[in-house]
Amino acid sequence: MSLSFASLNSGSNGNCYYIGNKEEAVFIDAGISCRETESRMKRLGLNMGLVKAIFITHEHSDHIQGVNQLVSKYKIPVYVTQPTLKEAGFWKIRKFVFHFSSGMPIMIGGLRVTPFLKKHDAVDPYSFMISAGKTNIGVFTDIGQICDQLIYYFKQCHVAFLESNYDEEMLEKGRYPFFLKNRIRGGNGHLSNREALDLYIKYRPSFMTHLLLSHLSKENNRPELVESLFSSIPSATRIIIASRYQESELYQIAAEENHFKMLLPKSKSKGQLTLF
Repeated sequence: MSLSFASLNSGSNGNCYYIGNKEEAVFIDAGISCRETESRMKRLGLNMGLVKAIFITHEHSDHIQGVNQLVSKYKIPVYVTQPTLKEAGFWKIRKFVFHFSSGMPIMIGGLRVTPFLKKHDAVDPYSFMISAGKTNIGVFTDIGQICDQLIYYFKQCHVAFLESNYDEEMLEKGRYPFFLKNRIRGGNGHLSNREALDLYIKYRPSFMTHLLLSHLSKENNRPELVESLFSSIPSATRIIIASRYQESELYQIAAEENHFKMLLPKSKSKGQLTLF
């Protein structure tokens, strides 16, 4: 069974990740405007009608600012925990809201979405693994520290969106005030390049085909730095930098008799903020 996946946007200006099969798809977060979401989906050749659910990782505005408008227009169910709902303010679309809890998979057609708790400066933050058959795609961003649950799910992924938010030296020498630097690197903020690389080196499975490095800081990181760092590790995994300015290509992964093959990506088009 094949899965398609793309980053519609990744960064403190908005986050939205698409994972789906031929019949249905989900968004993990909806942090860009409805209009921009529609435009990027159209450029990728994707139909908004395929999106059957939006899963919310946490309440920060760069993860939810497009939710109300998208749901009002397309009547898409939103899956969010009760504490996050209270902070997010989705009251106008409450009839489309459903809840989830850690470790309990939710079926969206042929997709299985498994939520699990993560470390982040939010009221009730979650990561997700999306599966179809034995194919697994993880969305692991806004993570303050690597924990046993993250390692457990990362080791199962054929594809992962993994946060590589900041370069430690750039953050230390940068213009952010001291309290904000400590908030970012203090265990409930974001993963550094070094921390993400360490997870990748130690725990990536041999069958991981794509790693999309995500949520890069505009102020404290550089895409070329991250790409060089991860590409220096010998591996068959394709390294992709998820942009904060445009959608990625649409990629696919398909299962064939107990092994996986990469399909060619479909042609790419041309082309409220958090403190992080």
